[in-house]
Amino acid sequence: MVTLPSEKIVVMNQRDESFVLPNDEHNRTLVSNVHPSNWVNPESAGRYNIVVIGAGTAGLITAVIAASLGAKVALIEKNLMGGDCLNVGCVPSKGIIRAARAWADLRNASEFGLHIPPGVKYDFGAAMARMRKLRARISHNDSVHRYTNLGVDVYIGSGRFTGADTIQVEGPAGNRTLTFAKAAVCTGARASAPPTPGLKEAGYLTNETVFSLTELPQRIGVIGAGPVGCELAQSFARFGSQIFLIEAQHGIMPKEDRDAAEIVEQHMLRDGVKLLCCGKDLKVSRTDSGKRLTVDSHGQQYDVTVDEIFVGVGRTPNVEGIGLEAAGVEYDKNGVKVNARLQTTNPGIFAAGDICSRYKFTHAADAMAQIVIQNALFPHPLGLGYASVESLIMPWCTFTEPEVAHVGMYEKDAREKGIEVETYTYKLDEVDRAILDGEDEGFARVHIQKGSDKILGATIVAAHAGDMIGEFSVAMKAGAGAKTIAGTIHPYPTQAEVNKKVVNLWRKAHFTPRTKALLMRLFKWMRRG
Repeated sequence: MVTLPSEKIVVMNQRDESFVLPNDEHNRTLVSNVHPSNWVNPESAGRYNIVVIGAGTAGLITAVIAASLGAKVALIEKNLMGGDCLNVGCVPSKGIIRAARAWADLRNASEFGLHIPPGVKYDFGAAMARMRKLRARISHNDSVHRYTNLGVDVYIGSGRFTGADTIQVEGPAGNRTLTFAKAAVCTGARASAPPTPGLKEAGYLTNETVFSLTELPQRIGVIGAGPVGCELAQSFARFGSQIFLIEAQHGIMPKEDRDAAEIVEQHMLRDGVKLLCCGKDLKVSRTDSGKRLTVDSHGQQYDVTVDEIFVGVGRTPNVEGIGLEAAGVEYDKNGVKVNARLQTTNPGIFAAGDICSRYKFTHAADAMAQIVIQNALFPHPLGLGYASVESLIMPWCTFTEPEVAHVGMYEKDAREKGIEVETYTYKLDEVDRAILDGEDEGFARVHIQKGSDKILGATIVAAHAGDMIGEFSVAMKAGAGAKTIAGTIHPYPTQAEVNKKVVNLWRKAHFTPRTKALLMRLFKWMRRG
């Protein structure tokens, strides 16, 4: 079994033979794109319009848009271009989730009249190899050579502010000093770990190391039942691992509506996940037979031994070692401090992505990068016309089965703000396509401001919730209300029909007895000829 240390170790031996574990053809292709060992940093092109530190999503988008507009841009990355999303986040995790779903579909095939003979071979190593192959294929989009061809000066090495408008890049072939009119800090965040006694000594996996596994751990303890923990717990349970999911709060996905999270929880239990929620006094130790976890869950003491521990409990911003103090950029444990324009305490330096955002999503980093471009490169007299992060309509999705997607406010958010809200829920077991697909556990829920048709927020629990939530996101961004969705033709049969059906509940609720009585009188009069 490949077991990596808990610290983030992705690129090894940067000067000579950069690679990601395991060192196979797919990962060599990946690294040749996003951290080529023979790369020579360019000479400084003078004063740059903008210098970007960090080539994750926020940094890549900032750099490529600025260059496409004609700005002179430098992009600095010390590890792998593409950041967490490509290398240890969205891309590999979704590849694993898809493979795990295929395994689950095969085991449940008899429901659809398909009888699988005994002795079917399951190959975890092949599933992981598929993920690495697809990740390598996608990596071209974030490659050093592609960004260079698009007009960006790419520097591989550690970037550190040395003053209010200077950055030093420490690369394998020597240092470069860059000056800038504007800069963007896009260094992201890394996996956090709780201060659990014995955890560090026992060793553990995070999203930064788990995708390097080549053999299936038979027993895994997962700490944290948020989105990352749930996605990986369900996937590895479907692969055949015995999973113990430990969560300090009650149930899973504490931030979601309880009935939404409970639907996913029941699916995970059927997949074989053992949930130990309301967990207290968690302790970890090493034994001859593996890694021992003891925890109190709902008053009962559990003592389990596992082969690996996966930690998915949060993110820590990468603020160390980049010279923020020298640049006059303030930060704290939550990351770099920014205003609504994403401007730091140094007016010439901006930030975007996980380094400064409460939304730790790739699409959030993308949206914030575009705000940085508008505010950093296009000055606006008296502050008029600035883009603001406060205007973002931010959807998100947890990619369990079923998925849970959300945008805007929850009902409790609206009530806390003193907004009167009407909430409507339509279950998928009344949607024809969901029934036919065998995916009828879930619902769509919409929150509408009382006295209007304004959509305040929505939640969808469905197999394809992440694809379906976009309709509500567009409506909210465009200022279109429930009437617009209710009046939009949806193709039949699709699961997305539930979006129209749930807003129709609002329309029916506002068809009052008085209105019906008036119409009855009208129709009676019309019958008279």
